[in-house]
Amino acid sequence: MRKHTFRGRLTGMAFALIATVSPFLHTAWAEEFGGTEPGKWILGVRVGFTPLTQQLSDNTSTSVGPLVNFQGLYSVNSWFLVGLMLEWERHGVSLERPDRDLGHQDTVSVLPTMELRPAKLGRIIPYVNMSFGVNINSFGEDTGIRISPSNTFAWRLGWGADYKLNERFALNAEWAYKRNDGHTTGTGGRNDDWNASSFAFLFGGKMSF
Repeated sequence: MRKHTFRGRLTGMAFALIATVSPFLHTAWAEEFGGTEPGKWILGVRVGFTPLTQQLSDNTSTSVGPLVNFQGLYSVNSWFLVGLMLEWERHGVSLERPDRDLGHQDTVSVLPTMELRPAKLGRIIPYVNMSFGVNINSFGEDTGIRISPSNTFAWRLGWGADYKLNERFALNAEWAYKRNDGHTTGTGGRNDDWNASSFAFLFGGKMSF
């Protein structure tokens, strides 16, 4: 059931991405293709919140956690950028039956990133990005139960927009999905049903130079 739910959500996200990008691509061809200047560096700092896409594991509940994201991108040309993203998130984890806090999971994601900026609509610059990397997971226990989550392959898909305040500074909002599907070891042995994949809602600022 969880796999069907995940596939349905991912399909919905793909359609949403196509619906979001298509008008921008059309506008780009009609006006001016490309939303950035070649040879520019863009540094961003964003904060936000992140719910999981599904139940972390059987008989567990997970809090909506805080999220901090840093990125550095270089514009290869007027529409394509490459760089690196570093992201941290935390989720409180508890048992549902019996009701008991287990602790919290921290995830640090190291994400080489590529980004497409198809158009510049006045002060608004829409974009989509994709990242592949590694999720470094750790768990802080509040009980005697030891939980050690595995590090996992990270795949992140995001889309958002910058609102330029001037030539150097912009406000930013972004929505993203990140895959973080692995297992845990510890008290009770190995648990292969451990999926910390999440959605991200980010707000912050960027500087270009």
